[in-house]
Amino acid sequence: MADAHLHAVVMAGGAGERFWPRSRRARPKPLLRVAGGATLLDAALAHARRFAGADRVWLVCTQPCAAALRKASGLPRARVLVEPEGRNTAMAVAFAAAHVAARDPDAVTAFLPADHAIPDGAALQRALRKAARAAARAGALVTLGVAPTRPETGYGYIQVGRAAGPAYPGLHRVRRFVEKPALAVARRLLRSGGHLWNAGIFVWRADAILEEIERCEPALARALAAYRDRPTRASLARAYRGAPSLPIDVAVLERSRRVWTLPVDFPWSDVGSWASLAAELGVDARHSRVVDGAALLLDAPGNLVWPDRRFVALLGVEGLAVIDAGDALLVARLDRSADVRRVVAALRERKRADLL
Repeated sequence: MADAHLHAVVMAGGAGERFWPRSRRARPKPLLRVAGGATLLDAALAHARRFAGADRVWLVCTQPCAAALRKASGLPRARVLVEPEGRNTAMAVAFAAAHVAARDPDAVTAFLPADHAIPDGAALQRALRKAARAAARAGALVTLGVAPTRPETGYGYIQVGRAAGPAYPGLHRVRRFVEKPALAVARRLLRSGGHLWNAGIFVWRADAILEEIERCEPALARALAAYRDRPTRASLARAYRGAPSLPIDVAVLERSRRVWTLPVDFPWSDVGSWASLAAELGVDARHSRVVDGAALLLDAPGNLVWPDRRFVALLGVEGLAVIDAGDALLVARLDRSADVRRVVAALRERKRADLL
């Protein structure tokens, strides 16, 4: 496997609705500065450049946030792939893989989410390189699986199968995928062992994933075919309108026989809600965290507070997310923060585009 054929695609298509009011269409979640000076996008791009080199990094995003993400990424326009509408990750992967394969038929591509927290970049690179070797030589579709530390209901799980073989130490076939489970099921999976969190970090040959999309989800392949034959804005819009809206896990990985997993044990978080961010920043029953700005907390443990320009004071409350964005303020229990998307849906119903 030559490094010249390594590419990295940073996936930034999610709406980030659970991070409202800080995440908006014009200021999406990957641009939030939640842990120091760097944004989540900065970190993802750094991982991508280290894996593939600066001239083989791509970004996929949707139209509403394209201008902001293009500016923030600094990538050339040709390597910022703008989806005309969101159709979930299967179409985004197919769109990006088609572009990479057209440029480099021998490409081995890592797909990295734009909004995950992986502080140990060196460990991630070792894993990506090992996965890339398996993808290049065996044509495997490799997904990284994180050793679980708690019975998490917000993540999908991978059941580890038999070893891939002596030529690929550490890699295993995937026995099955488990969608986000109920708490009792998550506890059982944790006790049973042999299950990993599905990190949503994938490595495969661009041609291999396109082959499996055609085999496993032909409707998606047909939708993209016209655009690949004649790549114009109009044909891309038609392709997206005609494509099924499916995650890549459901469209391909749960159906393919070529899926392997690489278990990893480095710290990882998908930073999927205010509660997961709070955990990432060390909030627990005794400690609160102020992300940025000025705040006073009195007898107020276990809170995540993000002021804007105004001063925030908490007295005698615990377990809250208090998130100020200047024009909107969210106060929610941290254990209900995954439901923030209900607020976004309600604002959409009320036609409050100014707050979306």
